[in-house]
Amino acid sequence: MAPVGGGGRPGGGPARGRLLLAALVLLVLLWAPGVRGQGGPQRSAILGMRLTSCSKSCEINTDGIISVSEGSTVNLRLYGQGLNSFSSNLISFTEVDNAETFHNSTECPELTKDLVVQKLVNVSRGDTSGMLVVLTKFLRRSENTKLYALCTRAGVDRPWQRWTDKDSLLLMVEEAGRLLPLWLHVLIIMVLLGLSGIFSGLNLGLMALDPMELRIVQNCGTQKERRYARKIEPIRRKGNYLLCSLLLGNVLVNTSLTILLDNLIGSGLVAVASSTIGIVIFGEIVPQALCSRHGLAVGANTIILTKFFMLITFPLSYPISKLLDFFLGQEIRTVYNREKLMEMLKVTEPYNDLVKEELNMIQGALELRTKTVEDIMTQLQDCFMIRSDAILDFNTMSEIMESGYTRIPVFEDEQSNIVDILYVKDLAFVDPDDCTPLKTITRFYNHPVHFVFHDTKLDAMLEEFKKGKSHLAIVQKVNNEGEGDPFYEVLGLVTLEDVIEEIIKSEILDESDMYTDNRSRKRVSEKNKRDFSAFKDADNELKVKISPQLLLAAHRFLSTEVPQFSPSLISEKILLRLLKYPDVIQELKFDEHNKHYVRHYLYTRNKPADYFVLILQGKVEVEAGKENMKFETGAFSYYGTMALSSAPSVPSTLVGCPPGKRNSLLSWLSDRSPSHPTALSRSASLSYPDRSETASTVPLAGSSNQFGSSILGQYISDFSVRALMDLQYIKITRQQYQNGLLASRMENCPQFPLDGCTLCTENSADKAEPPPADETTNLLNERNSLLHRTSHESAI
Repeated sequence: MAPVGGGGRPGGGPARGRLLLAALVLLVLLWAPGVRGQGGPQRSAILGMRLTSCSKSCEINTDGIISVSEGSTVNLRLYGQGLNSFSSNLISFTEVDNAETFHNSTECPELTKDLVVQKLVNVSRGDTSGMLVVLTKFLRRSENTKLYALCTRAGVDRPWQRWTDKDSLLLMVEEAGRLLPLWLHVLIIMVLLGLSGIFSGLNLGLMALDPMELRIVQNCGTQKERRYARKIEPIRRKGNYLLCSLLLGNVLVNTSLTILLDNLIGSGLVAVASSTIGIVIFGEIVPQALCSRHGLAVGANTIILTKFFMLITFPLSYPISKLLDFFLGQEIRTVYNREKLMEMLKVTEPYNDLVKEELNMIQGALELRTKTVEDIMTQLQDCFMIRSDAILDFNTMSEIMESGYTRIPVFEDEQSNIVDILYVKDLAFVDPDDCTPLKTITRFYNHPVHFVFHDTKLDAMLEEFKKGKSHLAIVQKVNNEGEGDPFYEVLGLVTLEDVIEEIIKSEILDESDMYTDNRSRKRVSEKNKRDFSAFKDADNELKVKISPQLLLAAHRFLSTEVPQFSPSLISEKILLRLLKYPDVIQELKFDEHNKHYVRHYLYTRNKPADYFVLILQGKVEVEAGKENMKFETGAFSYYGTMALSSAPSVPSTLVGCPPGKRNSLLSWLSDRSPSHPTALSRSASLSYPDRSETASTVPLAGSSNQFGSSILGQYISDFSVRALMDLQYIKITRQQYQNGLLASRMENCPQFPLDGCTLCTENSADKAEPPPADETTNLLNERNSLLHRTSHESAI
């Protein structure tokens, strides 16, 4: 017989040869009908025995004998024929002295009790093989080994026969003793399990700490974190060397742990299962979960152990690390670009100590290079701008102040043609009463206009603003759409405030802002709106502002060129006061879409008029005569002088005077006007008078120096005057003019009674008395105020 080793080490060459021979013999016995009596009944016989498995250590030694440990369960495979008829009481073992002398006899004088045959199981269908389960007992203290031989019998009452083949021998040996005591064995296993967890955790914790991150922690961490980072960084810089040392130590510890568990338990399968469970739970899961959260502290507190294992594994780990450095290159450190850094801040928002405003500022600063001025600019149609030909009067300056802007673009003709920038501080020395042209201010300061392209990045725009040249830029682009040459198209405005608002991701509002956001055009509350009405002129001041120079020129022109306003009739002081009277100086805005609008006509043919007009600025068209002759006139042309004296009436200041006194005043006014007409031509009187012929006395009634007629004391013009553009003109009504005449007469007669009914007959040219007293002037002011209130509706 030639048994084959199962659970132990395989036998040598002779044993395998004998096994093959036994198998061939078995086949011959099964298939050769003539062997052991042809045609006779099949006999029960055991032809061989092989070791299958055991609960402890077992093997087939070099002599081909089955060797098993004491106190174990052994499974033996039996080969033969008719094995189904065998039972456990027909198989047993006997003790023999040695393998050389057991061939001398086939008798089993005494069966051993050290080997207990329990049962024969798993018999094959042809009754040619079965599994014999044998329990080995422990040897005596004085015995190290004992040899047994297989014995069988044909029946219960038949004698035992011993098998003489070497394959039927079974050697039971003493179980090998432990090198270490049990408590020390268990302690070493626990230490190895702890080292396995340390190596596994450090592998994750230390390798996850980037050298760049350690450097950052050294600079901005807490005192404890800085101390930990300083300890770890020197060995972390040796990345591959540290990695090889930790992995080698982990593998060494895990292997040793498995061997010690197998030696302690005695079963390979149980040892493997126990070591796997222990390493996974206590050597991988728990330490890695701990070090993934507290890797810095664990790595710093175990740095001595890490250095010790790096020193122990140096002969193997250092060369491997150099090879890794050579083939893989230096370790790639973690570097965050702009997008990753912004996303990291967003993801870690619930865990960091940054408030929302700080995160917005960081995000805005990081996005500065990715956005262009076109993304934040104010659209051109939403910009507050001012025309280059504007006059800096009170209305214009109030509009500028109410806008709340400190830098205002100045355009010419159309809004896309920006030619200058007006700073509000430039208006510090400008008096609204002067009506200074805007071009005078812009040409004096000559601020540069800064143009940028629409695709300029915000960081570059911020650098330009920081240079101090300007804090406002005009955004433009090259428009090459359609036919024709490309041209620069103005899109809008961008300011330093817009860039800063984009950085801080919030709107900056001051007390003068009208909108919270220039792009959404959301208005602020009305409480921030400035009211400049307190600075407006009183009602007795000019409603239409003109420059002092123009007012002086109009005053001089009327007093010298228009006979009705000569100093002999109206004093220069009263005339100046009359020009400053409300609604005397007026403006007319020309409507380009409706040129023949009725409001464009200062005079209309065949319609009554009771006022005088002097053009200060602008052009008008005059249509006169039966031929409807038309011609244009400009500044300092005047019309309607006959309307001032066509129907003299009692001044309103004479209400309450006796009828006789009122008649004497009217007769005095009539006596003041000579009856002879002047030699002015019809065309000249419409425009500019002949200065050589106007020195004579001026008629107040019946004059032919104006087109028109007087019907029943009412002046009706026989010409039309129509505005051709925006106008500024002086409009004096008949009532205002007659009040001026009366005031001048009162000023020239200091003895004029307080009731205003007695007239002075002295000529003003012959007067030598001093100016009227303050009491008279105060009374005149009161009467003028009364005149204004009673005749305000008819003053237009």
